Amino acid sequence: MTQLTTDNCQLTAAHPAAATSEDRMLIVFIGPPGAGKGTQSKRLLDYLGISPLSTSEMLRQARAAGGSLGNLASQYMDNGRLVPDPLVLALVAEKLQEPQFATGCLFDGFPRTLQQARSLDESLARRGTPLDLALEMRADEDVLVARMLRRASAEKRVDDNPQTIAHRMEVYRQQTAPLIDYYRFQGILSVIDAIGTPDEVFERIKAAVDKRRARP
Repeated sequence: MTQLTTDNCQLTAAHPAAATSEDRMLIVFIGPPGAGKGTQSKRLLDYLGISPLSTSEMLRQARAAGGSLGNLASQYMDNGRLVPDPLVLALVAEKLQEPQFATGCLFDGFPRTLQQARSLDESLARRGTPLDLALEMRADEDVLVARMLRRASAEKRVDDNPQTIAHRMEVYRQQTAPLIDYYRFQGILSVIDAIGTPDEVFERIKAAVDKRRARP
C-alpha cells in the first residue's frame, strides 16, 4: 500500500481564478437527523446558483477516475477502511478547481467532526477562500424523533426505528454538535429554526444568507 504522506497527499492546489468574495459563497450545513437539511439544501443550491460538494460522491468519482489521489483513496475504500482526513481534504482542494465551484459550494457530509472542521479551514485559508457561513438547523430532539418516526411509518422505512434514530442522534451529539461552538466563535454561525413548513424554514435560511452576503 502507498504510504500516506504530505508529499503524495498535498492539501494545497493551484489557486483558481475564483469569483470575487462578494459573489462566492462557501457554506457548511449542520443539523441533527430529521432537521430537513436535505430538503433545504436543494432549495439553497437553486437560490444561490452554487453546486453541492458531497464527499461521499467525490470519493466514488475519484476512485473511478484513478489518478494519484483517486488510486490512494481506492486502497482504503477497497479494504473497507475510512479514507484519512488529509486525503479527503486533498481531494476537496482538487475538486474545488472545477468550474462549477467557481461561485462557491455547499459542503455535503463534511465536516462531521471538530478535527475535520479545523483541517478544512486550514486548507481553505491556504487557498484564500475561507468559509462564508455555517448554517445550523436547530429543533427540539423530541420533535425531530417524532417527525422521523411518522415519516418511517408513512414511507415504510423499516431501518428508521426508535433504536436506530436514537443512535444517529447520539452520534450527532458526540461528533458534529461541537462544530456549533467552533463556528460560533469564528462569527460565521447562523442558527435556523427548523420547525415550520418548508417554505417558512427556507425564508429563514434566505434571510441568514442574504444578511451574510450583505456584509462588506
